[in-house]
Amino acid sequence: MDVSSVLCCRSVELEITVDVQEVRKLDAYLKRVFGNPKIRVVPRPKKEDSAEVYIGEEFIGVLFVDDEDDDRSFQFQMAILEDDLADVD
Repeated sequence: MDVSSVLCCRSVELEITVDVQEVRKLDAYLKRVFGNPKIRVVPRPKKEDSAEVYIGEEFIGVLFVDDEDDDRSFQFQMAILEDDLADVD
């Protein structure tokens, strides 16, 4: 990839991807940490910089790669809608 093709007025965009091996490790990690074998981490269909997280068939959030400062980590983002809280006492 030509660096000049990704330069913009504010920052340089880097191509960050989550590979299949990382998806497997993240899947196993979340199952262990939350004690829930129904958690699934799957690659996103049209994005390579993140993976989707499900419990069973229900989508619960997205894992994003954070490669800032050469220190690779992952951020889990989960939206909770007001409607989701309607059944909670």
